[in-house]
Amino acid sequence: MDFDCIVIGGGHAGIEASLVVSKLGMNTLLITQNPDRIGILSCNPAIGGLSKGNLVREIDALGGVMAHLIDQSMIQYRVLNRSRGPAVQAPRAQADKQVYQRAARQLIENQSHLSVMMDTVTELIIEKKSANNSERSALLGSVAGIRTIRGHQISTKTVILCAGTFLEGKIFIGEYDAPEGRLGEKNAAGLGLFLRNQGFCMGRLKTGTPARIAEKSINFSKMEQQDGEEFAHFSFDPRFYQQEYRPCWISYTTEETHRIIRENIHRSPLYGGKIKGIGARYCPSVEDKIMRFPDKNRHHVFIEPEGLHTSEMYLNGLSSSLPEHIQEQFIQSVPGLEKAQLVRPGYAVEYDYLDPLELYPSLESKRLFGFFSAGQTNGSSGYEEAAAQGIMAGINAAAKLCGEKALVLGRDEAYIGVLIDDLTTLGISEPYRMFTSRAEHRLVLRHDTADTRLTPKGRAIGIIDDRRWELFQKKVTALQTIQELVKKTETNHLETAPHDNLDVFPAEWVQRVLLDQKYSGYIEKEKRIIARNTKMEQVKLNPDMDYHAIKSLSMEAKEKFSAIRPLTIGQAARIPGIRQGDIALLMVLARR
Repeated sequence: MDFDCIVIGGGHAGIEASLVVSKLGMNTLLITQNPDRIGILSCNPAIGGLSKGNLVREIDALGGVMAHLIDQSMIQYRVLNRSRGPAVQAPRAQADKQVYQRAARQLIENQSHLSVMMDTVTELIIEKKSANNSERSALLGSVAGIRTIRGHQISTKTVILCAGTFLEGKIFIGEYDAPEGRLGEKNAAGLGLFLRNQGFCMGRLKTGTPARIAEKSINFSKMEQQDGEEFAHFSFDPRFYQQEYRPCWISYTTEETHRIIRENIHRSPLYGGKIKGIGARYCPSVEDKIMRFPDKNRHHVFIEPEGLHTSEMYLNGLSSSLPEHIQEQFIQSVPGLEKAQLVRPGYAVEYDYLDPLELYPSLESKRLFGFFSAGQTNGSSGYEEAAAQGIMAGINAAAKLCGEKALVLGRDEAYIGVLIDDLTTLGISEPYRMFTSRAEHRLVLRHDTADTRLTPKGRAIGIIDDRRWELFQKKVTALQTIQELVKKTETNHLETAPHDNLDVFPAEWVQRVLLDQKYSGYIEKEKRIIARNTKMEQVKLNPDMDYHAIKSLSMEAKEKFSAIRPLTIGQAARIPGIRQGDIALLMVLARR
């Protein structure tokens, strides 16, 4: 056996997956088309945001690296939704893209039990199921290795697919198109076709990115400066990094912008019919925004620095796949960008994805044992969603190798649990993006509580080292002390807290205790609801159950249960269109 695990792709999912498997002692290979592009921020130069910041802190609490990477590369920090309740607040930071990428590659290259190989995977080697195999007939068998475009054949026990937008990717700029996963980077051809031929349910999705322009061509005097807050850490294990600050800027589209786009909409590959994949409704191109909201006379444009050592600026809000000269025209109609010089054009990318309903909540394929998938390949969008799936796929691939139980986080335990449950239970009809509104228990899933929710799990798995665990235990003890002090003073405001006793603790820890006290009634109510739901999650279902043999089930339930293969009564109840009567019948059968 060449390797215990092979990870395909060096993006955010691939980084977390390969690091966690190797940290757990498994001999791991990361295959990427270009090692120089490991950890690149392909689109916006930022990490975090509403609900996404929660994901980053949860990844960190489990022992992942995304929080440390953004802490190391941060050039601006803000907490979003300060004016609203704590359940919907989250941190976001602008990143120096080059520093982030360099730090990610360094982590990969320095990790023991982890090797990097530059190549493109075109096929999986499958060990077919034997005739007397007792597993259900839909399975192809088990993954046994991979083949590459250069003819390498490498054996392995597990594979984690983290191909992002590269799986049969194709980019579009007006009438121009090319087989690329990113502008100037060849796609990963072959593996998508191979999976289709093996019977995997595949589809096409679309995403896009805006143009980058030269900083020297911008007139900032016509824009509103957007400043950040004092630098703070994403990681619960804070370390000192030398940081330099950069502001962002805000401008707006104009009627002229909208006119140019409307008059040239027929040249958009999306509206012209060249792109068949479905785009993200919540992250539309500027063409989409103007055509879908014709009554709105302007849209925000956020001008964001790409880093400290480059003059390229990112035009957040102007994602487009129109021809380059049309992009230049409408960009120059935005106040402050009248003389904008395009360094890189915006473009759309269409790519293959694997239907996430074909995955268990562990992110292992229902069709092929030992084959896991994470990130945009599962139909999600965003760096943070990809990294969250990457660390979970890595944890569960390692668990499979050791013959241990998979880790599945509940919807009440983490945003990561909500993300993966939505993908594997509800499926997708467009690129999935995480929102606070998707989490029904968001008050107990605040970003500042991620460590107490998940660090013990990371420790039990073996990812959290002794130093990190000692820091965590000290914090838990400190939180208990703060709680006792706050109770004595009966205060729920940080400003009126007894500073003589509390100023020895970090302000974030004190604020957390005060928030817990302030919302204690709501939190207790949430916990009672969670306890009721937990009972349904504790009733397990056999994934090999023959639902068509259960006569009393409705036909719709038979079809949906057979397709999704729920592992618990709770998961079965969350499948859209399932009747209460079908759930009650399943409960009776499960208890028998």
